[in-house]
Amino acid sequence: MTYARMTVAYWCVLIAALLPFVCSWLAKHQDFGKPRSKGGFDNDEPRAWLGRQQGWKARADAAQANSFEALPFFIGAVIIAHQLGAPQTRLDILAVLFITLRIIYIAMYVAGLGTVRSAMWTLALLANLGIFLSAVRW
Repeated sequence: MTYARMTVAYWCVLIAALLPFVCSWLAKHQDFGKPRSKGGFDNDEPRAWLGRQQGWKARADAAQANSFEALPFFIGAVIIAHQLGAPQTRLDILAVLFITLRIIYIAMYVAGLGTVRSAMWTLALLANLGIFLSAVRW
């Protein structure tokens, strides 16, 4: 009997699934423990609290939303590439590249570097397309 194994690309799916939570933590962590009356994080109304944030905290929240948006295509691309027998080394390299670019994307988003952020988003999308197409036999 042959068992499937956890590949590097599958581990990258886990990392990608955790990235939105990292962004959420970035947006909120400085205000944990502060009283709500002094601008502290409001766990009773978290979306309203996040909606009032500005600057890097608001950008971290936006990076969270974008990270959730990028997740389905990445998961699908990795699963499809595995199912179709894509070369494992290529798939793993592209998955690590995707994660690396997404981490840089988040950092650039939080830092307010829009042009670099957009470039990282585009490169990550291209890496994801590479994953999806890596099993295609022309």
